[in-house]
Amino acid sequence: MSLKDTTHNNSKDTSSLLMTWLLSILEKVKTTLQQRAQLLILASVLGGVLGLGYSWIKSARYKSEITFMVEESKNLGGGMLSSIGGQMGMDIGSLTGSSANSIIAGDNMLQLLTSSSMMAQCLKMPYTNDVNYSLADRYADVYGLRNKWTNDSKIGRAIFFAKPDKDVRLQDSLLKTIVKKIELKELVVSKPEKKLSFFKVVVNTKDELLSKYISERIIKIVADFYVNAKTSRQKTNVLRLEKRTDSIYSLLNQRAYSAIRDTRLMLNLNPADVNAPVVSEISQRDKVVLSSTYMELMKNLEAAKLALLQETPTIQITDSPVLPLEKEEVKWHEGLLVGMAAPFLLLLVFFLL
Repeated sequence: MSLKDTTHNNSKDTSSLLMTWLLSILEKVKTTLQQRAQLLILASVLGGVLGLGYSWIKSARYKSEITFMVEESKNLGGGMLSSIGGQMGMDIGSLTGSSANSIIAGDNMLQLLTSSSMMAQCLKMPYTNDVNYSLADRYADVYGLRNKWTNDSKIGRAIFFAKPDKDVRLQDSLLKTIVKKIELKELVVSKPEKKLSFFKVVVNTKDELLSKYISERIIKIVADFYVNAKTSRQKTNVLRLEKRTDSIYSLLNQRAYSAIRDTRLMLNLNPADVNAPVVSEISQRDKVVLSSTYMELMKNLEAAKLALLQETPTIQITDSPVLPLEKEEVKWHEGLLVGMAAPFLLLLVFFLL
């Protein structure tokens, strides 16, 4: 017998064994269906009823997605030195390594967006235009938490969050519970592309407007905090220089009027007054000194403003939620089909094994 004939026979035997195995499995399934038909049908019907009930009980959820980008400045950390170097054609920020850290700096947004304090601040904001009804109040009403607190033996009353409660500790504790629930189950913060500065925030709650407002306001709070933290030093420097510049400008104006008065006195100079020329000279000198100082301060102020502009990151929303939001719910026919099929197949496999 040739090698080709042997290979053909082995392949034929394998196919025959596989076919025999499949036929035996089908025979077992057929026998099981005949012997356990009533039990399988009962399990399928019960599962269908449970699946249908679940689809009715399960509340619909609304998903709000926001995508935004963070663009860092080219010369972070160089400050005024980077500004002056930029005017002379030198990239001092790259020499200090600040440009390489800009991508890492943007990742701070991920930590800020998942901060409990930021979310607590967000939930204290008004739900709509009513300052006495906050996002946390709306969340408590939608999820039935207020009734739960009222019936609780330790709390025994309704708690609101728009204004400080008489028991601030209890109020903060309940707000912390809401924050934890949102962070664990209803808030997802991600960075789709590691190399890009794009971030995505997804909020999924049982109330459409609640999902939209939480996603929009948490980004607003975090963006303001992030920008202020990045630019606080330069803002302080600009304010300090502006104050000094205004002060020198006021003194310069006073000295200008004084110089004019001294010049007029020189026209009617009394020969016996030997100090008059000295007073006029001092007045003119002070004017020149103040003028030079003012010009230098103006240069430093413009450089500080340029440095502030360079260090201010840009946060741009690329995709914002639009009503109506995407609705996630279990359809009745989906619950019925899954409920019938799951127990039927599981029980059938159990009997076969």
